[in-house]
Amino acid sequence: MTGIDLGATIAPKSDQLNADDLIVGPRTILVTAVKARASTGQGDQPVAVHFEGDGGKPYLPCKSMRRVLVHVWGRDGGAYVGRSMTLFRDDSVVFGGAAVGGIRISHMSELARPVTLSLTASKASRKPYVVQPLVVATAPAKKTATTEEKRAKAQTTLDTILADIASAEDVNACAAKHADMVARIAAVIPDAPAIVAAAVVGGWKKD
Repeated sequence: MTGIDLGATIAPKSDQLNADDLIVGPRTILVTAVKARASTGQGDQPVAVHFEGDGGKPYLPCKSMRRVLVHVWGRDGGAYVGRSMTLFRDDSVVFGGAAVGGIRISHMSELARPVTLSLTASKASRKPYVVQPLVVATAPAKKTATTEEKRAKAQTTLDTILADIASAEDVNACAAKHADMVARIAAVIPDAPAIVAAAVVGGWKKD
């Protein structure tokens, strides 16, 4: 029996990322663009942070989280592109006297150590807020073959071609079939064409 992911069925219908989208757990996002929203009617959400896979629902940070962004990443929103942060639902966020939940930032890339800020908790108080460094996994560097490895691979291919020529009824046709490959092998084994030519004329035996 295949399990059904109910998480996708409870996502709120909206044009922005909501706290309810994070009920299933925190989400690490990769920023793709930061744009100013039209000032009319946007209240306290004048900035839209677009991210990879946002589905047209960007993150609209509140003023406190914009202060976090500016403190950690600076004032230039364009510099945020390519950076990552982890968002989570904070159930303690109050609006209109009721705990409705809100989106907060827990981790950010480009940090060497945790950062503590003093953010407004209410009109009468401020509380420390800690942002942790986000370690972003990077793809391992692609291994570059050494000269010896390239030559060994080319020699193996050349040996296969020579064996094919040695067993062919029409050695000239067989050599012609492998001409393009021999030309590529010559970049690593310069005398490959001469070796193939000698095999066509007088036969070939592997040392």
